[in-house]
Amino acid sequence: MDLAKVERVYTSYAGIYDRIFGKVFHEGRESVIRNLDVQPDEKILEVGVGTGLALPMYPRHCQIVGIDFSEGMLEKARQRAAEHRMDHVQLHRMDAGAMDFADDSFDTVVAAYVVTAVPDYRKLINEMVRVCRPGGRIIMLNHFSTDNKIIAAMERVISPVTKHLGWRTDLSLQTVLEGTSLHVARKQSVNPLRFWVLVECVNEKNGKAHASTVKNGNGAAYAHSNGTRLSEHANGEALA
Repeated sequence: MDLAKVERVYTSYAGIYDRIFGKVFHEGRESVIRNLDVQPDEKILEVGVGTGLALPMYPRHCQIVGIDFSEGMLEKARQRAAEHRMDHVQLHRMDAGAMDFADDSFDTVVAAYVVTAVPDYRKLINEMVRVCRPGGRIIMLNHFSTDNKIIAAMERVISPVTKHLGWRTDLSLQTVLEGTSLHVARKQSVNPLRFWVLVECVNEKNGKAHASTVKNGNGAAYAHSNGTRLSEHANGEALA
């Protein structure tokens, strides 16, 4: 997949995306945002914001920046933001593999159904790590290839077909995370038939793990950019 082809495919989806994919993927998006425990003025980047289906789910006390390379999808997102009067949202057309943001610009980076839809997933992951502050959260919601040998073989067979539709099926989570500074803090299967996985990672770049202040997403406690400590989870369970 090249970037121009991806743009053409998803722009062609823009008019029908919400009707066809909206309900199917709704549970996953809701699971991501429900568990974020978003703090006042937290800066969140949504990579591959698409038509903006998730935007109304975020609380209004945070700052949201959404990017997408498809102008058709972005136009739908702009309409949704205007309809809901979301002044806390900014939308930009941008290549997720070469973002215009400065290093450490965001507390949290969310990529829903994006990792297997870009031409170069390594560029995407490296950019998400770069723009997310040390100790911040990077959350991926995606289908990753399974350890089941039979299903994995089927995924490899159909991947050349699905690439023409705008995504691939043969990419494993281990491959995506290999060589990165990301530590998996939480992993949860979501959506119909549990084919998609929500993966919450801590950005341990620059050797800053913040292990003492990072917990899971269900009322998560983690180091905020202003140095404050966020709300404690009821059971106090820390993640190594």
